[in-house]
Amino acid sequence: SFTISLHKADNTTVMIKLKPGLSPSCRIRMKNVIRSELKIKPGENVTFTFTCSTPEKYFIMEIQKNIDCVSGLCPFGDVHLYPLGLPRLNRTYIWDVKASTKAGLELKFSTSWLRQIEPGETCPDSISYNISSCIDKAVVNIGTFCRNGSVSRIKLLGGVIVSLHLPWHLPLTTSGFNIANRASIKRLCIIESILKGESSVTLMSPNYPLGFPEDELMTWQFVIPSNMRASVFFHNYSLSNCERKEERVEYYIPSSPSNPEVFKLSDSQPANIAGSFNMSLQGCDQDAQNPGILRLLFQVVVQHPQIDENVTHLVDLSKEKNMTMTIHLERWPSHIPLMSEPICLICKDPRTCDRVLTLTSGAVYRISFLCKDLSRLRITAEKGIGCMDIRWCQGKIYSLSVPKAVTRLPIQLHKFTWKLLATDLINVEITSPSLKLQQHIPEQRCNTSYSYSIVSATPETGMNVGVFCPGGSIEKIQMRNNITISLNTFGKRFINESIPQDLKMSFVPHIKDECTFTVSPNPKAEVYLQTPNSPYGLPPYVSISWFIIVPSKQTARLSFSKDRMGIACETGRAYINIKEEILGAEEIVCREDELLPQPRNMHHNFWVNVSNCKPVDKTQLTLQFWVTFADKQIDLGIILGVVAGAGVLTAIGLTVFCIKKKKKKTQNALVGVYNANVNTQMPGKKGLFEKGRQNSESHVYAVIDDAVVYGHLLKESNGSVTPEVDVYRPFDGPVGNLPPSPPPFSFRKDIKHSSNTEEEPLPLMDTDQDTYTFAHQKSGQSEDNGDANKKDKGDTSVPLLENKERVGLVE
Repeated sequence: SFTISLHKADNTTVMIKLKPGLSPSCRIRMKNVIRSELKIKPGENVTFTFTCSTPEKYFIMEIQKNIDCVSGLCPFGDVHLYPLGLPRLNRTYIWDVKASTKAGLELKFSTSWLRQIEPGETCPDSISYNISSCIDKAVVNIGTFCRNGSVSRIKLLGGVIVSLHLPWHLPLTTSGFNIANRASIKRLCIIESILKGESSVTLMSPNYPLGFPEDELMTWQFVIPSNMRASVFFHNYSLSNCERKEERVEYYIPSSPSNPEVFKLSDSQPANIAGSFNMSLQGCDQDAQNPGILRLLFQVVVQHPQIDENVTHLVDLSKEKNMTMTIHLERWPSHIPLMSEPICLICKDPRTCDRVLTLTSGAVYRISFLCKDLSRLRITAEKGIGCMDIRWCQGKIYSLSVPKAVTRLPIQLHKFTWKLLATDLINVEITSPSLKLQQHIPEQRCNTSYSYSIVSATPETGMNVGVFCPGGSIEKIQMRNNITISLNTFGKRFINESIPQDLKMSFVPHIKDECTFTVSPNPKAEVYLQTPNSPYGLPPYVSISWFIIVPSKQTARLSFSKDRMGIACETGRAYINIKEEILGAEEIVCREDELLPQPRNMHHNFWVNVSNCKPVDKTQLTLQFWVTFADKQIDLGIILGVVAGAGVLTAIGLTVFCIKKKKKKTQNALVGVYNANVNTQMPGKKGLFEKGRQNSESHVYAVIDDAVVYGHLLKESNGSVTPEVDVYRPFDGPVGNLPPSPPPFSFRKDIKHSSNTEEEPLPLMDTDQDTYTFAHQKSGQSEDNGDANKKDKGDTSVPLLENKERVGLVE
């Protein structure tokens, strides 16, 4: 049995009751009376027992002591746990102290100072304090605290309610605090925190997470050794809707030339404070209709002065445009560091420090670090480049290299992003002329310390072009739409490897394909290429081209990784076009329902074009191909064929020579005759030749065997020959490095290749303005008729073809 005896003067009440939500499986027996709760008032003496052996599972106990400091003397000093001999139950001691608002009460805690915790959080030893302030009838929750912290004293205006929660198994004999009388503090409360050595404390505004009382003022006092440095961080806050005044935070720093220093809650709070300081939170007059909530959760971190805290680093962004640079802890912002983690601060002046610092272009900064381990910090930067009018951008080359202001800092670069923005008719060209780019795919992985991630985006769709690193074969990429290029680093080697960065970009007029790659491999290279947006597949109706440059004296072998495209089209057709860039080259065209080409050798520069349709659900167009290079091999059969052909041509030449020799023995030579009736002098060109044409032999021709030279023409024309004459028309179409054009999506049909090609006849070329005639031997006329020819000048003046035409007409 248990006996509780209460003195009337102690003004203490004991209440034993069931835990909320439990069935009355265990009861209280007092004088043969069974009950579920028991209340013992001041001056009573009660003996009772429990009907079960484990009452701590079912019952809790509250011991409340009322202290009136308004009408009588206050029992200042240590607060004891009374009465003694209580049953081993979970118990709560409550001290309700009423005091005048003209005076202040001070709760001073013993060497086991307190640590404030958030609502819902529990203490490791299950011992907790809850402290509330009572002004008139208003009760304000100052906070809940555990033991083993830095809060040494709490001063309050008016009355106070202190609750101490103890578990049933801990035989605590002292409350751990005392009460003292103080003068009016003229504010809601003052909380004192003593921080020794490197440490931190987390504190909250009264009523957190509910609202701070309207138009109230409270203060935190931080006692810190003068050789230590303190920094303040606001982790969570909200503002109320003020009608008058402004919510603010005020700092009183002994070493500051301007006290108090006033900050908004949205400002970066002071850092690197030497020694002790005070911080006050001031509320405002709130809107009665929509008051809002003022609340604050913050942290104060104390650390030793850093060895290099006075070492400043120059960050010159004065010549940069549209650039931001953020220094932060690694894994930011997805990882928010725990308050217990070692602090790492970045300062843009001795008193403005934070875990995250963002610098913008157009200014020069001098920053310093309050951090023992700089390897925990990272840099993330972003730069925008835009073009709204091609007239101002075309021909201008932009360097996509990391500025020296970033690489000179002792901080590792995490990511540098370039956002390239242009209108619909302006496209982007990326080049890497010396290093060249390699596409990162499973068969060809990047092992450099950094890579480029390229994404093409429009308001309707986005396409991941791929991941690329230096040291490959791609020297140019042309893309439509807005482009985002992100340089991602992997390790500390980046600073050394990135010195020869050569990535550049320019804005170019509209291109036909969504993306065009120019591949210029080294001799004997093996290049793997893949369609963008893997593994999600090429977006519908997108066309991608690769222009592969084949080195001289080399042959390229093109192979695909699978035998079909692997998609089914819902609308349109998907095509692969392959064509060498040479006149008359055959174009290979494959549809999505056909087999892909077998490996083939390419002897000249060639194009590979992939055009997508709208695939049916759950199918994506993803293609991979590779190109290998080898020296051109001269086939022995070709050499023997060339030698044999030369021998045959030599034999034919000898045969023709012999035949001509024999024929000349049986025929007299025919002589071309000059027509004296034709003026052979160019107007205004007298004296051009030293000898006159009639005096020189320039008009005398060698023997012409018309039967041999013109016989086939005369036979084919049947005596009537009309030369074919055409007019040269200049080619107005596009020229240059353009990929083969697949058929339009709405009109694509099977493509049939015609082997019959018509060649246009070569235009007749006039090489002289003089008219020449040739004598023609008529049938039956003897070979020795030179005199007759001299007399018949009319016949000899008729050109050969015209004469034959007349003969044909007569016949």
